[in-house]
Amino acid sequence: MTQNMTLAYKNNTIQTASPAELTLMLYDGCIKFCNIALGALEKGDIGKANTNIIKAEKIIMEFRGTLDFKYPVAQDFERVYDWIYRRMVEANIKKDTEILEDALRLVREMRDTWKEVMRLNRVQSDKPQIQYISAAQKMAANG
Repeated sequence: MTQNMTLAYKNNTIQTASPAELTLMLYDGCIKFCNIALGALEKGDIGKANTNIIKAEKIIMEFRGTLDFKYPVAQDFERVYDWIYRRMVEANIKKDTEILEDALRLVREMRDTWKEVMRLNRVQSDKPQIQYISAAQKMAANG
C-alpha cells in the first residue's frame, strides 16, 4: 500500500512539473544513477554499475535529443553533453570510478547552474506579478 502511494506521488510530481522542474529532475536522476554506479563499482558489482551508468547515459542522450539548434548556445551544450556521454561510456567499459567522477562533476555543475537559472527566473517572474498586484490594488482602492 505504501509503495503504491509513493509511486502515485512520484507520478503526480512528474505530471505536474514544469519543463524547468523536469529538467532539474533529470539532472538529479543522472547524479543519482552515477552515485549508485560508483558505489557498485567500489563493491565490485559490475552488473549494477553497468545498469546505472546506462541509465545516466540515457538521460544525457535525452538532453542531447531535446536541444533546439535555432539557438547558438545549443551547440555548446551539444559539445558538453557529448563529452559527458563519452566519459560515461569509457567509465563503463573500463569500470573506472575516476572517469565516472569526472563526468559526474560536470553533471553536478550543470545541475547547480540550472537550479540558479530557475531561481533567477522565479525572482524575475515574481517582480512583475508583485508590481501588477500593487497596481491592481491601487486601482481597486481608487474606485
